[in-house]
Amino acid sequence: MTDGRRISTQEAANFIGVSRRTLEAWRIRGGGPAFHKVGSRVVYSRGDVDDYLADRRRTSTSDSGVSDAG
Repeated sequence: MTDGRRISTQEAANFIGVSRRTLEAWRIRGGGPAFHKVGSRVVYSRGDVDDYLADRRRTSTSDSGVSDAG
């Protein structure tokens, strides 16, 4: 079970391996992990960041991530 800990933009960026600015751009354009807006502060659930990374897991460079099962 993933903990419910909230982390800052910088902590999330460090964990994912991108810059803080990249994470901020993803919030504007979409495509990044889900986030919470608390007043003017943005926080990420550690579980949402883990889910974001898990959704992008691939086994080869030709793996599109789309399952053939269905």
